[in-house]
Amino acid sequence: MLSREIRDAFLDFFRRQDHLVLPSFSLVPQNDPTLLLTGAGMAPLKSYFTGEKTPPHPRLATCQKCVRTPDIDKVGHTSRHATFFEMLGNFSFGDYFKQEAIGWAWELVTTGYRLPEDRLYVSVYEEDNEAFNIWHETIGVAPDRIFRLGKADNFWEIGEGPCGPCSEIYYDLGAERGCGRPGCEVGCDCDRFLEIWNLVFTQFNRTADGRYETLAQKNIDTGAGLERLAVVLQGAGNLFEIDTMQPLLMFFSQVTGTTYKKDEVKDVSLRILTEHLRGTSFLIADGVLPGNEGRGYVLRRLLRRAVRHGKLLGQNQPFLHRAVEIVAAQYGGTYPELLSNREQIVMVIRREEERFHETLEQGTKMLYDLIWQIGRRGVLPGEAAFKLYDTYGFPVELTREILAEHQLVLDMEGFTAAMNAQRERARSMRGTAAGAREEHWQEIRHLACDFLGYDTLRAEGEIVVIFRGGQRAVTAATGDEVEVVLSRTPFYGEKGGQAGDTGLLTTAGGRVEILETVVTAQEQVVHRGYVSHGVVSEGEAAEAAVHVVPRRNLCRNHTATHLLHSALREVLGEHVRQAGSLVTAERLRFDFNHFSALTPEQLTEVELLVNEKIQADIPVQTAVAALEEARELGATALFEEKYGQEVRLVKVGSFSTELCGGTHAAATGEVGLFKIISEAGIGAGLRRIEALAGAAAYHFLNGRSNLLEAAAALLKTKAEQLPERLEGLLADNKDLQRENQRLQLKLAGMEVDGLLENISRESGVPVISARVSAGNMETLREMADRLKNRLTSGVIVLGAAADGKVLLVAAVTPDLVQRGLHAGRLVGEVAKLTGGGGGGRPDLAQAGGKNPAELDAALAVVHRLVRDQAPKPPVT
Repeated sequence: MLSREIRDAFLDFFRRQDHLVLPSFSLVPQNDPTLLLTGAGMAPLKSYFTGEKTPPHPRLATCQKCVRTPDIDKVGHTSRHATFFEMLGNFSFGDYFKQEAIGWAWELVTTGYRLPEDRLYVSVYEEDNEAFNIWHETIGVAPDRIFRLGKADNFWEIGEGPCGPCSEIYYDLGAERGCGRPGCEVGCDCDRFLEIWNLVFTQFNRTADGRYETLAQKNIDTGAGLERLAVVLQGAGNLFEIDTMQPLLMFFSQVTGTTYKKDEVKDVSLRILTEHLRGTSFLIADGVLPGNEGRGYVLRRLLRRAVRHGKLLGQNQPFLHRAVEIVAAQYGGTYPELLSNREQIVMVIRREEERFHETLEQGTKMLYDLIWQIGRRGVLPGEAAFKLYDTYGFPVELTREILAEHQLVLDMEGFTAAMNAQRERARSMRGTAAGAREEHWQEIRHLACDFLGYDTLRAEGEIVVIFRGGQRAVTAATGDEVEVVLSRTPFYGEKGGQAGDTGLLTTAGGRVEILETVVTAQEQVVHRGYVSHGVVSEGEAAEAAVHVVPRRNLCRNHTATHLLHSALREVLGEHVRQAGSLVTAERLRFDFNHFSALTPEQLTEVELLVNEKIQADIPVQTAVAALEEARELGATALFEEKYGQEVRLVKVGSFSTELCGGTHAAATGEVGLFKIISEAGIGAGLRRIEALAGAAAYHFLNGRSNLLEAAAALLKTKAEQLPERLEGLLADNKDLQRENQRLQLKLAGMEVDGLLENISRESGVPVISARVSAGNMETLREMADRLKNRLTSGVIVLGAAADGKVLLVAAVTPDLVQRGLHAGRLVGEVAKLTGGGGGGRPDLAQAGGKNPAELDAALAVVHRLVRDQAPKPPVT
């Protein structure tokens, strides 16, 4: 049974059971910033399970493409581990429950797929008597074929929220695939019993204090691995030998000249190439691009691991991209994005291959030198691994894998410490940027400081600390530059790309003008400014007031940045990801990954889309969320480093959802107006847009309008007729230039006639050396050509002064070239005398100089230079 037949049989079966069949969702989660990648069939449906959204039908079925990376190091070394897989699933939202889910699963497995019952086993949660009874009494499975397993194996939960027991169906691949131990049975870690279907009965809600409450609406979430079913139904030895994977494996076997199943070490490399190329193709098709963070790093890690194993098989040039056609052929009928994005997939893979090949050889050599040095000590220092990562872009996971091949390990604590130290240095170099490290701030690292600025721009707090000149000060007086920490503040400190607030601190006896606000590494808000009046003291109350207009402009620009990000993703594709940003009260800057410059049409479309959302006046909502689920599904949580375990979610309707700690407009209408003022490249695959919002955008456009009106007035036309008027003027100017050139050439012809009357033979050959009237090099060359064509034999050197520079041309007739005269050397020597240089062919050359005052003197030495070059007559 082919994989596509297995997929179709599953979906058709549940379609007959009144399920709505949906196409696979993207690997990039939509409107769920807690997930890096879609790692389960239920992940895109999570909002239906939580009740946040109403499903389109109470019964759904999908074949969902998934990526998980926790077991990436096992891929290739085992027969069943993969990073990419297809998950078949049927789901119920408050409709059917255990009886139907178990019955349909058994019916499809035994009747639809015709798997022999004597090879099937079942597991249930050890306390789930209901499921046990359904399997035994209703389905008829013998008790000795039903295994009760513990919570670790058969109970699904991720922290607080919906959860429940599981029941799994296993297929016995045969004793020859087992470990041989007497107690080998369902639940053993060997390859004998293969789990092919997992049924999750979501019937409880786990509370914060760990209690399990029965849900009013019970749900069903099942998952059957398509590749695992294919292994069973096709009688394949492992997932690399099923119908969709084998063509890839054979391709890499042929390209590398490696016979499969002849050398286990080489077989591992072939399996890694096969599995990772498939996964990377799907990731790129869904818009993921290689990067150093988040899902981009997942892709880069897969690609670089594949490149390294290709190199182990003798491939020293890019070759992975050639297999994309095979992936598209195998899966394109089900996943058309592989066909429509085929060229981009090839381009991205090839580019990443080329980039990594440049550094892989150096990094690998350095690592093997280190392995030789540590010998049998068994541990590579973390600092050494970090140098490989930092200098050569060598993924730490790749270092660990190579070390494991030599029975060595990596000091991960040392690596992490080196990584953190570099990040700390980077923060220090950013000066007053968010989290900047100042030595005198160390003494306040344990102070609590409440930020109130999301809800108010004015608040009272106590002055907890005053720094003056980097030293602790009890008081500060008029003129002193200070840093002040309050117990409570509405001032937003610079971080996350948003500039800090400005404003006033007022006490009973003094006032501090706040010029900038920053945040320490421990999140204390530091107000920087100077005492403008009186005296302020530690311990006294202060009213903190943020300047309203700059803060509102910051909010407008920050919300506009989120709108811009979403608009870029909608216009250019879901691969677009923020690579940096700067939000000030005056303007905004947004860096993002994209391979080419935006066309004028794309820029217009992005700008128009942002302004449409502004005019819609969509409310901007915020909420706090956790990142636990992202880790559970096998990928590093988005923005984990910046935001920690709890994150703040900023939503603009269904258009934009981002994790952000910044301040925002209450609704998009407050942004007012949005205008892109520039778009440019700032690095490989990185683009930058600068834009204005609100009044700044209005003033910019008004200024442009005034310029147009002024230009129109100068040209005695209307602004809307400027393009037509300019086109006419440019055409007229071009005509005048042509006429001017024609007249210059006519004058040059007349001048040529005069030059022919003044040929000198004092050097033994005919020479014309003269300063002429020529406004450009083209005219000068034309004169030299005319002279050369009218001379039977001779040397020509012409010079002219134009725009404060010297123009020089030399020509030598063929007969004198044969005698050793060289136009390039002649004109080069003359040019040196005018402060320049040049050269060219023996028969024609040109040069330039910087000093027109020396031109006549330089031309005067031409006769001597010709004599020096001309061959001497033989002595008789």
